[in-house]
Amino acid sequence: MSNLHEHAQISGQTLRPESLMMSYGYTPAWSEGAIKPPIFQTSTFVFKNAEEGKAFFELAYGLRQQGPDEEMGLIYSRLNNPSLEILEHRLTLWDGAEEAASFASGMAAISTTLLALLKPGDVVLHSEPVYGGSDFFLKNVLRKFGITAVGFRPTATPEELTAQVAGIEQGRLAMIFVETPANPTNHLVDLEACAALARQHSTPENPIRLVVDNTFLGPVFQHPLKHGADVVLYSATKFIGGHSDLIAGAALASKPLMKEIKAMRTFMGTMCDPNTGWMLMRSLETLKLRMERAAQSAQLIADWLREHPLVARTYYLTHLEHNPAQQDIYRRHCLSPGSMISFDIKGGEAEAFRFLNALQLIKLAVSLGGTESLAEHPGTMTHSDITLEEQAEMGITPQMIRLSIGVEDPQDLMLDLSQAFEAVGIPKAVSEMAFV
Repeated sequence: MSNLHEHAQISGQTLRPESLMMSYGYTPAWSEGAIKPPIFQTSTFVFKNAEEGKAFFELAYGLRQQGPDEEMGLIYSRLNNPSLEILEHRLTLWDGAEEAASFASGMAAISTTLLALLKPGDVVLHSEPVYGGSDFFLKNVLRKFGITAVGFRPTATPEELTAQVAGIEQGRLAMIFVETPANPTNHLVDLEACAALARQHSTPENPIRLVVDNTFLGPVFQHPLKHGADVVLYSATKFIGGHSDLIAGAALASKPLMKEIKAMRTFMGTMCDPNTGWMLMRSLETLKLRMERAAQSAQLIADWLREHPLVARTYYLTHLEHNPAQQDIYRRHCLSPGSMISFDIKGGEAEAFRFLNALQLIKLAVSLGGTESLAEHPGTMTHSDITLEEQAEMGITPQMIRLSIGVEDPQDLMLDLSQAFEAVGIPKAVSEMAFV
């Protein structure tokens, strides 16, 4: 689309991602001087001549090597589209990735990536808990392809992980799949330890890939590629989209890995559409502002919840004083605690439901990372496909409530939380005292 380096530097100094979200990868002169990229709402593209069409398809299907000054031409929007190419260029900046690919959803990004990099007989070692959709895909869908999923706890030591790998009796370990922080417990996984484990057991013929779902903190507050990850995945529906008005996903990796992932995307048809890509570009312009504001509010609210008489426990990344191992991972990996809070209300499912039903400003809905604050009950909603026994092992309790903090005034959010606690049964005087 344009010379990317022209947009990335001033006087030899590389600009920061938040400064580049308005212009990177786009040349206004190519679109009648429009300050914003147009939506390339088209299914197919016209070739200048038959020879050009032949050359483009040769590259698209890997029939020959790409020349040093040759660019992949536009053919069909299931393969590539200018709106998505600009978006993907901008996505690479946050994580320092060589290439990115956009998808129709977060699960499209996860499923396409895993199917591209795995084959029958492979084993995936994955952290637990993960998002409910990911859990189902790992344990049920991949099994139909002859791929085995083996779970591990985020608190597992490097020695325990090594022992778990040694205990794999059938199949070849091909991937370590990690979601960190974990949904919904906010447990952290040591990416550097996982990367070391992957390197230890990899061979040139059988590399082990470390794939990280970075949705909870990325792409602003955590950068897994810097800690040894091979692929970073996002539900772009969440913070990247940030307005609860689209569904999308993303994958970022090196050029060789992205070639495999994009090829699978082409034939599975999991490409993001141009209109959604344009909306994601709009959202990227305010990404850091939104995430920083939400994280500031979440810190205030998490601290307030920790002191509330009806809260048994909070799960938040600055509340790790009694867990030195998790605290160490946070210091090494994370730039902020983010805006996801889980907490156990005193009681059980009934008390959690009364609390959720009483909320007014905060909306009872799944998803996260939007401008509005949301609340849900993981055990019966996002993670309901996981058995109660497995939920208990993963630390998902019947009294757990998950909050996604948005950009509303934090005092108003605490006011809403306070009146919801009152509905559970705590005396009003005590609740008001806790709010003050």
